[in-house]
Amino acid sequence: MSISTSVLSDLLQALPHLRPQLYFKASLTALSHAMEDQVLAATLEQPLVIANFQRERFYRQEAHRYQRLAQISNQIYVLSAPETDFANSSEYYEKIAFEPDDPLSQEWHLVVIAQNYATCLVCRESVGSLAKHKQIREVASSLDMDAARRFEGIWTAERGVSLKAAEFLLQRILTYRPELTDKVEQAKQRLGIGTTEGQELSTPEQNNEYACDIDTNPFVQRLVTYLQASQYKLHKAYRSISAQARKERLVNSISTAIRRSLDPQEVLKVAAQELGQNMAASRCLIYRAQATDSKATIEHEFLNNGLVSVLGKKWPLANNPLFQSVVQDGEGICVTDVIHEPRVTGSRELWRLVEKFAIRSWLIEPVLFQGRLLGIVELHYCTEVPHEWQTGEVDMVKAIATHLGSALIQAEAYANLEDLNQQLEALDRTRSNLIAITGHELRTPLSTIQVCLESLSTEPDMPPELRQVMLNTALSDSERMRKLVQDFLTLSNLESGRVEWHPESLTLKECIDLSLSRVNTRVVQEQLPEITTDVAKKLPLVKADGDWLVEVLAKLIDNACKFTPSGGQIKISAHLNKQHMVEVTVADTGRGIEPNRLEVVFDRFYQEEGALRRTAGGTGLGLAICRQIVIGWGGEIWAKSSGKDQGSEFHFTIPVFEGSQGQKRSKVNSN
Repeated sequence: MSISTSVLSDLLQALPHLRPQLYFKASLTALSHAMEDQVLAATLEQPLVIANFQRERFYRQEAHRYQRLAQISNQIYVLSAPETDFANSSEYYEKIAFEPDDPLSQEWHLVVIAQNYATCLVCRESVGSLAKHKQIREVASSLDMDAARRFEGIWTAERGVSLKAAEFLLQRILTYRPELTDKVEQAKQRLGIGTTEGQELSTPEQNNEYACDIDTNPFVQRLVTYLQASQYKLHKAYRSISAQARKERLVNSISTAIRRSLDPQEVLKVAAQELGQNMAASRCLIYRAQATDSKATIEHEFLNNGLVSVLGKKWPLANNPLFQSVVQDGEGICVTDVIHEPRVTGSRELWRLVEKFAIRSWLIEPVLFQGRLLGIVELHYCTEVPHEWQTGEVDMVKAIATHLGSALIQAEAYANLEDLNQQLEALDRTRSNLIAITGHELRTPLSTIQVCLESLSTEPDMPPELRQVMLNTALSDSERMRKLVQDFLTLSNLESGRVEWHPESLTLKECIDLSLSRVNTRVVQEQLPEITTDVAKKLPLVKADGDWLVEVLAKLIDNACKFTPSGGQIKISAHLNKQHMVEVTVADTGRGIEPNRLEVVFDRFYQEEGALRRTAGGTGLGLAICRQIVIGWGGEIWAKSSGKDQGSEFHFTIPVFEGSQGQKRSKVNSN
């Protein structure tokens, strides 16, 4: 038995005035739970409840709720595609097992109808979301991809719509379980489903006689809880970004001082001031020292008002147990409370320092270069309450100490200055691009989301149309942020070697089709360029990780679409080259690339127009991700172009799956 029509399509065709909306899975979960809570909380007489869970694994998470609903009504119907033991039955409630290829497996429905109450949620998972979910199933354990699933559909309390949705679903139920005909007919007659009278109840005026005093508190509380959780996550992300920006500002100021001057004294002076202020320390000391020194002169100090200065004084090292421990272990020391630190209380000289300079919490971090001690960074907190050291604080001091080590060795090794400066400039370009991209791609959508949420919170009388615009804008910008963060995480995992590869035999044509499907759903343009494919006949199977191969193809096609006008052309071709590897080419007739930039286009954060004056958008990470993936399966990737406005070609190679070239099968994940 195979059914090709979608309930949502049938509903939209029957009621053309309906306009579907976009929902994320988390939103649908909250709405479904709220609708179920309303039934549990209200005193409805034998309500009809129809729920479709797509797959058995989703149904299992909610089975206990429907057992509670079955205590209220004997008209409960649950539909799902079997995966293990889900089957037609009438225990507790009516269970309907439909075929896996039934469009219901791609839909999410919940319909509740009583004599004086009706509401329905009829949604279909978007094609892009389905394709994406299929391609990344094997890596979903490390990435929160389930939350990114998107649905389009209708959520309404309009009785006429709910009756029509119930009619379509009951017809589908009888297709699989015709023995329920009498029971279904009783519900249809009692509630007016499929009758002319029932269909006419589609306007607010006609629905007044069915108004019901239902307690909406459970519904409201469920949505408020969901929104509060989302807001908490947003604020948490904002705090994390703020902390990272604070660290980068600090590193930036010290890096700037390093670039401006070869004088180590100037560098250390800036570092002491910036680090002391950013760490809110009572005192920050930076001084030159070697492992064999008995004393050191304090040359640079940040000091809060009212405290005794240490600047210019001799600081004991030979009889300093903390310093000796740092030298021996090569690691910094954090003392939360000197009163309970035996190395301090057991040293007469250190205890004198504690009493004289009112030190309560103490951090000592070595400035090292290739294992050689060059100096010391100290932070003092002179407060009545001990300072609890946080991991982020210690990491920040370590990062600054590392920068200082580079600066000090740079001053001592002037002969290698040019090489060191080139490295610093490369780091600065990466950092500047990162700041520019995160500043634009994260701060801008964060600001928009904040404005939308504040407007929704402070304007309760806002028209529904404007409220929907606010919600759509916030959802769009949050998706934009998620994609940027995802690219950062993907490149980081690839570069650090934390990705587990799962090579398998694949049909390249199917991978190309999947990548085109993904691009068509996520590229936002009025009209895409013409895309054609030319895959050689009898092309052997390739050996690669299917998910990552689709990712490479999608990113290269996406890149070609971005720089090719709508009237241009994109051609995807593949053939077996002389090295007995499959060579794939993505060629376009777009903007082209200058010959001297054909190598750097694969660098992180590279933007053809420059990071601060982009018109095509993006993070500059896509091609860098492609290079890491291709290298991961042992292939090569390169670019060709005759210059500006001459189009460009991106080539990459994939190993052939030896020993099974004749097989016509594919293992690209489909879920």
